[in-house]
Amino acid sequence: MAESLTTLKWGVERRLEFIEFRLFWEGGVNRSDIIEMFDVSVPQASKDLTLYQERAPNNALYDKSAKRYVASEHFEPHFLKPDPDGYLSRLRSVAEGLIDLSESWITQVPDTDIALTPRRDIDASVLRTVLSAVRDHRSVDIHYQSMSKDRPDPIWRRITPHAFGYDGFRWHVRGYCHVTDKFKDFLLPRVLGIGSLDEPGAPAEHDALWQERFGVEIGPHPDLTTSQKAVVAKDYGMEKGSAVLTVRYAMLFYVLKRLGLLGDAAKLPARSQHIVVVNQAETEAALEKADFAV
Repeated sequence: MAESLTTLKWGVERRLEFIEFRLFWEGGVNRSDIIEMFDVSVPQASKDLTLYQERAPNNALYDKSAKRYVASEHFEPHFLKPDPDGYLSRLRSVAEGLIDLSESWITQVPDTDIALTPRRDIDASVLRTVLSAVRDHRSVDIHYQSMSKDRPDPIWRRITPHAFGYDGFRWHVRGYCHVTDKFKDFLLPRVLGIGSLDEPGAPAEHDALWQERFGVEIGPHPDLTTSQKAVVAKDYGMEKGSAVLTVRYAMLFYVLKRLGLLGDAAKLPARSQHIVVVNQAETEAALEKADFAV
């Protein structure tokens, strides 16, 4: 941000950020937009627009025909850091029905669709109790359905959860398993029942695979053309032909799986697999350390 906002109250700061969001992403804003979004009076909305022009005098011009303020050619953000990922995450949340359109600050929504991901059935009481256990540093009994051959039926097991992980499709809770004396991942949809809270087991600091990180070096698929490699490098923010993804050991398997990098990606068709792992041997060793040998 170009200037300090410490002299502004939070509500005013929020409304000025909204004004700038609409100017930057949608080209313009008017008084009624502020009134509808924040339920403020007409004088307050006018005051907000005046204050914005005082703080960012070259950003907004009044368009009499459109009856709204539009972004000028010399627009420079003062209260908002334009973030494409942030905007697109709002758009995705609207498209998936996770938030109402009015909460997104977006008005002109382009026709949008999301690749279908089946929603996982997570019991609210299970999540609430696990969150409580994490927050209060307690253990909790869970009735868990494992996919292990050794445990084909659900069993009650006590865990001390300390973190949550998301692999792009599913949420799991990371914690110490009192049955196996190991830190493990437990998929929330597979928790069929929840029991009592009790004294904790091993603390989060002892979960080395969660605390330690590994750098996966990625680069364009060797079979791509020079121009294709250049656009892949741009797409993934690579410099000098590669980029390093710093990943927790506990999340390494999930990250590689989501990116199609389990095994030797260079053997896959470049048309569908655009990136490969550069430090393949080190990554395979890291997977073994993480107890996820392929």
